[in-house]
Amino acid sequence: MNPGTDTPAPRRAPDRCRSRAATLIAPLFAVWLAACGGSDQRSDAKPPHPSDDPSAHSVIRLDAEATALAGIRQEQLEPRATDDTITVTATIRPNQDRIARIAPRVEGRIVTVAANLGDVVKTGQPLAVMDSVALGEAHSSLQQARSAHRVAQADFERAQTLIADEIIPQRDYLRARSDLERSTAEQRAAEDKLRLLGGGQASGRGVSTFRLTAPLTGTVVEKNATVGELHSPSEPLFTIADLSVVWIEAHLTEDALSKVRTGTAATVTVQAYPGELFSGRVTYLASLLDKDSRTIPARIEVDNKDGRLKPEMFASATITTTRARQDVLSVPDAAVVLMHGQPSVFVAERGGFEARVIEVGEKLSGRTTIKSGVKAGEQVVTAGVYALKARALKSQIGDAH
Repeated sequence: MNPGTDTPAPRRAPDRCRSRAATLIAPLFAVWLAACGGSDQRSDAKPPHPSDDPSAHSVIRLDAEATALAGIRQEQLEPRATDDTITVTATIRPNQDRIARIAPRVEGRIVTVAANLGDVVKTGQPLAVMDSVALGEAHSSLQQARSAHRVAQADFERAQTLIADEIIPQRDYLRARSDLERSTAEQRAAEDKLRLLGGGQASGRGVSTFRLTAPLTGTVVEKNATVGELHSPSEPLFTIADLSVVWIEAHLTEDALSKVRTGTAATVTVQAYPGELFSGRVTYLASLLDKDSRTIPARIEVDNKDGRLKPEMFASATITTTRARQDVLSVPDAAVVLMHGQPSVFVAERGGFEARVIEVGEKLSGRTTIKSGVKAGEQVVTAGVYALKARALKSQIGDAH
């Protein structure tokens, strides 16, 4: 305390603490002000221009050498008169009117096999030889019937001679004639049985083997014959199909039924021969709707003399409808590629090529119709499209980095 007064002297230590705290807070406050100012500056910055987006389309420019190396070809878009068509997926089937499954008429064991899968056989050509106990028994029965018939024939001829000379009574003559008629019937029955068993004409000796022959000219498409195996009539050994004409089985939706008639022209494509068209005609439209798929089965017949169309291949069938022709823009199927998941084409523009998103329509005989995205008179790339796509994606990746 100060002398002469009860008032204590003021303390200076808290003032020094506040001074030191202010010294420490001042720089932090300055940093906070700078941060606020920076935030204001960022809020005043202009938004990026759409052209700065790496996903935006850009023009790809190539010199003449690079263009030739990429194999780029162009086509000018022009409206084309095109028949209204329907494109459906289909499956190739054998012509069911020209297919045969060959099985023995009687149970037997395979002795030899003369045909293999894929062989082209002609009508009457041997496929296999089989041995049958039942056929051997039928041959024996026929021989016995023929022997009995010869005896009855001789007895009857002798009775005719004796009855003419009145040496034997009429009763004996009638008995001889009855025996002849019975032996004749038994011989015919034995011959019919042998024929029904597939033995053909008897050779005059006990024969138990018989041949399986092709009932039509065609290709062996199935084979289940192995030497030594025992087979019954319920087991087909060979399947022969005439594949010179095949069936293309398709299914039409209900709204397409009014547009398609029997005899309508159609074209078929398969993945095995890209870009190649097989011509045919609609020969059958089902009378009943498939209740499960809600579609109408249809059949297209296509010539296949060179055998290139194989049964069970998947196909795409384009059927010409009964509607009038119309003008549409279209490009070859190969001109359309996916860019960022959207169908696009490359258009010649500003001295280069630009990817343009399009709305595609139906596929017509190897061409894809275009509803929007391009217009008549523009040049569209029809070959070398994937080289341009690779360059476009590469440039977008580079812009992103």
